Amino acid sequence: QVQVMESGGGSVQVGGSLRLACAVSGLPSGGYCMGWFRQVPNKEREGLGTLDSDGQTKYEDSVEGRFTIAQDNAKSTLYLQMDSLQAEDSAMYYCAVEPFRTGAFCWSGADFGYWGQGTQVTVSS
Repeated sequence: QVQVMESGGGSVQVGGSLRLACAVSGLPSGGYCMGWFRQVPNKEREGLGTLDSDGQTKYEDSVEGRFTIAQDNAKSTLYLQMDSLQAEDSAMYYCAVEPFRTGAFCWSGADFGYWGQGTQVTVSS
């Protein structure tokens, strides 16, 4: 059973940095896609970026250059490094995983079947 759990959320001031972690377990052998998303109340979920088992990363234009997705060597933890945070980055952040999906099929939220419970990020001035 694939399990996903985020951690690392909290409060930070504008201009600050935060690193989120996503512990992944139960992935079957083979390709996979991992991604980060966020959502604020009464708004649609927003994709931030993805990383697949081929090492390809993709980012949403609004966060490219400020957010970085990386993975540990054991490939059991996905990270989201967030720099130059702004108030509009405040949201619930989610990690998602999908086995056997890579490349062009690793992007949309609809591509993912396994989600964490989310971790809250609050950016204040």
